[in-house]
Amino acid sequence: MTRLRALTGVVACSSLSWASPAAADSIRDWNETMLRAGLVASMSPQNMSRAAAIVQVAVFDAVNGVDRRYTPVHADPPASCAGASREAAAAQAAYVALSKLYGAGGVFTPNQQVTFDARRTVSLATIAARESAASISRGITCGQAVAEVIWEWRLTDGFSLAPPTFAGSATAGQWRQTPNAPYPGLSSPMAGYPQYVTMVPWALQSPSQFRPAGPPALDSDQYARDFKEVKTLGSQTSAARTPDQTIYAWFWASATPMFLWNTVALSLIDDRSREDGDAPDRGDDRQRDGGGTDRRHRTLLHNARMLALLNVAMADALIGCWDAKYAFNFWRPITAIREADPSNSKIRGDAGWTPLFATPPHPDYPSGHSCISSAATTVLSDEFGARTRFSMTSDGLLGVSRSFRSFPAALEEVKNARIVAGIHFRTACDDGTVLGSAVARHVLATQAQRVR
Repeated sequence: MTRLRALTGVVACSSLSWASPAAADSIRDWNETMLRAGLVASMSPQNMSRAAAIVQVAVFDAVNGVDRRYTPVHADPPASCAGASREAAAAQAAYVALSKLYGAGGVFTPNQQVTFDARRTVSLATIAARESAASISRGITCGQAVAEVIWEWRLTDGFSLAPPTFAGSATAGQWRQTPNAPYPGLSSPMAGYPQYVTMVPWALQSPSQFRPAGPPALDSDQYARDFKEVKTLGSQTSAARTPDQTIYAWFWASATPMFLWNTVALSLIDDRSREDGDAPDRGDDRQRDGGGTDRRHRTLLHNARMLALLNVAMADALIGCWDAKYAFNFWRPITAIREADPSNSKIRGDAGWTPLFATPPHPDYPSGHSCISSAATTVLSDEFGARTRFSMTSDGLLGVSRSFRSFPAALEEVKNARIVAGIHFRTACDDGTVLGSAVARHVLATQAQRVR
């Protein structure tokens, strides 16, 4: 996974281009604020996965604390949540979490506290037009308490801005520092984000719970197929790669998977709201049973739960992926092709081979984007249906839109994008999607379960 340096300035300075929601609320407003904050801070996919999960779990546990329809992800509802405004609880929980991440004295720079203060003021003023001052006050107290519990929990999860170094190995088949080609120089002298290997998961029993079998042997037919495919399609000057493949390779690298899949979720929430009058239309808390206020409250809780499950699944998929990356430490295509064994008759190396864009500084197997996107599409398929049609845009590649007939179709493009970019082997992508799907199914089966 990588966020390309050539696009960083565009991403950080651009304004978000979401259409106005059919029915704005604290859940989607603060999700957008979270995504914007990550762009401004130039967050890596790894760090963004953790930050997004912190915010969305705090929001869900706070809103759920009012209704208590589901088991909490972590924070048992405090007494202050009884009778509280759900929207105020969501707004305060997100505000607190984002302030600790990106605000005054926060973990990441630049300081975005002024933005969060303004967003909170607007949120509370909007809520005050339809809810009592007493319920809003209780909501603020509830959201504050829950967010503090989530923050304290994750302070001991193993995250560090000064991660341990990892030099890799010069042995054939093992990862080592890669060239930045097609740009000058080398990648980071250590593999990227090794602290995520042992990070405390959100829902998994351990980072290795769904560890895959490993990459193919260097003398296997599968490895030869993978090698030839990425060498042919992933070269910077490939004549076999189509223009559309080049476009989508850059598209999927233009923003973090968290940004891309959260924006899809928000878009589909808006579509459903327009179609159904702000009332989700299937089962459980999504029944149309009661007046408009009741439907709004149920929809708030439902959307908070879905976004929490989405971001927990992506965060744990990344942790499981990083466990596997360092367990197998498999080399990247640029190293494999440039240093191919001439005695292996199944493949032919090329010392001057260059990928479409720079290779991320961590092992190949499995593909991080494939792991995370598979987790995301599994959750979104469960929510909206696997055959849902949708379109995607990215502020990192303005003017480019991708449309899909289903979530599996989008996932297949993610996998292909990493291959035609020249940064992953096919097996790394295939096995990554298996891992991500397994993580998401576990999250759906164990987290935020209905209690009444």
